[in-house]
Amino acid sequence: MGEWKVPANLKYSESDEWFALAGDLVTIGITDYAQDQLNDIVYVEFRDPGDALDAGDSFGEVESVKAAAELYSVVPGEIIEVNSALEDEPETVNADPFGAGWMVKIRASDLTGLDALMDAAAYDAYCDSR
Repeated sequence: MGEWKVPANLKYSESDEWFALAGDLVTIGITDYAQDQLNDIVYVEFRDPGDALDAGDSFGEVESVKAAAELYSVVPGEIIEVNSALEDEPETVNADPFGAGWMVKIRASDLTGLDALMDAAAYDAYCDSR
């Protein structure tokens, strides 16, 4: 098991996003493992609230001193909120990826994409295998 946090109440993708579900509202961010691998995050950019997404679409990008990464949704729907505070303080993603470092909230039109995601134990094993 790695040193990164993997909250049990979330779902995880192989591209290192986490997904929290509340009704049809899906909050998405990047995992502790992802922020650790990226190192110091210096820039984030998101699509605009009101934008429609299909499952698999990118909703934004995160850049660090080491790399840039696209961010993806597994559910279709409408972006209803972005964490604009991260534009001025992108390092919040490093400090608190599961809290203040959340990225977007999507009103999902179909939740079936969440079914294919990993639970915490599977994601932790996936991270250990890389």
